[in-house]
Amino acid sequence: MKGIIFDLDGVIIHTDHYHYLAWEKMASQFHLSFDEMLNHKLRGVSRMDSLNTIIDYNKASYSYEQKEMMADIKNTYYQSFLDELTEEDLDKEIKDTLEELKARGFKLAIGSSSRNAKRILKNIGLIDFFDAISDGTNIEKSKPDPEVFLKAAEKLGLNPETCCVIEDADSGIQAAKNAGMIAIGYGNAKDSELTDIKLETFSDLLDIIKKD
Repeated sequence: MKGIIFDLDGVIIHTDHYHYLAWEKMASQFHLSFDEMLNHKLRGVSRMDSLNTIIDYNKASYSYEQKEMMADIKNTYYQSFLDELTEEDLDKEIKDTLEELKARGFKLAIGSSSRNAKRILKNIGLIDFFDAISDGTNIEKSKPDPEVFLKAAEKLGLNPETCCVIEDADSGIQAAKNAGMIAIGYGNAKDSELTDIKLETFSDLLDIIKKD
């Protein structure tokens, strides 16, 4: 194992509640039904695919231009919440584990479908920490398509089979498997049928992942 690719939201930092609040405000603005159960289905899914899920749930119909506007409105709300994040929001266990993995010589990357990944990393003090960042700004297909992880491996200069992925969403676990990488399930993805390794606590990575 040479490279470790981390999903961002739900793994490095938890902004699920911000997503929920932003989608809720957008949905209310357009008189669409939205609740926490529907929000759960959006985990690891791109912004536009998430919007389409909400629209389909409401049996509504909008033009492409309207959808673009709705997605932008949601993102504006979300970014306003993200601006509240600081380095103090990064859990010490996660920070210490990441630093130890880097010290052991692993190449570390972010593999996130979010277009706000760099904004989040900057706010929590990790924008210059990772060796590579693959996010929603450089991919065309969202998870479970493996594109985001394959591009992360490419940016690291590594073959996919020498990388593992830490994910908290079923779609991310599927994407990791589709990329030919070891899928480590964390949080909500810990018990996914496709998970190769279950991660109970973040610091357990130090015992699970060994340098070749």
